[in-house]
Amino acid sequence: MSIALRHARVRYGPLEALHGVSLVAPGPGLTVLLGRNGSGRTTVLRALAGGVPLSGGAVVWDGTDVTRLSAYERARRGLCLVPERRAVFASLTVRENLELTAGDLAPALDAYPQLEPLLPRRAGTLSGGEQRMLALSRALAAPARVVLVDEPAQGMSPEVAARTYRLLSGLDACVVVAEQRLPHGLAGPTGRTVLVHELRRGAVVFSGEAAELARP
Repeated sequence: MSIALRHARVRYGPLEALHGVSLVAPGPGLTVLLGRNGSGRTTVLRALAGGVPLSGGAVVWDGTDVTRLSAYERARRGLCLVPERRAVFASLTVRENLELTAGDLAPALDAYPQLEPLLPRRAGTLSGGEQRMLALSRALAAPARVVLVDEPAQGMSPEVAARTYRLLSGLDACVVVAEQRLPHGLAGPTGRTVLVHELRRGAVVFSGEAAELARP
């Protein structure tokens, strides 16, 4: 199980955002895309999901070239993208958002018990951290083979952020997250291998295990 980019190039008009990026995210397991704003990490997620077309290179999923598959077709095959913004349906209630993914709300509420008293509220009225919990609970409940998340812990308390990463790490899927900094605890002895691809100005400048970044 894996998803990968091979020499991927993405253009936004006259500007090239990815300059021949090659990287792989094996699964089940967690892969972190590190980089500052403008580094290309969000574009990598969108390219994997089919949200932006490649101007060169390929997207390879379990050994099959899926570059020409639409985002909708990739989603039908088990790919789930949680973008940084607009990840929930603001006009629907929390309950209605959850029911779009699964009829049984128990797994989502087990993951984030804070959501239970919010079930009747419209998602657009939630705080940023609460919206992230709602978006992620939907992804956790979906039978996905690939889960892509842009800044999963944004707006969360340290305790909830740590739980979020434990939940994502435990999924039986290729999990790829984009972050500006390596989440606390992932560089230490977690008992699992966490891969990191660091991007800078649309190119990969480091690929390896998270523990390597913590070495002096």
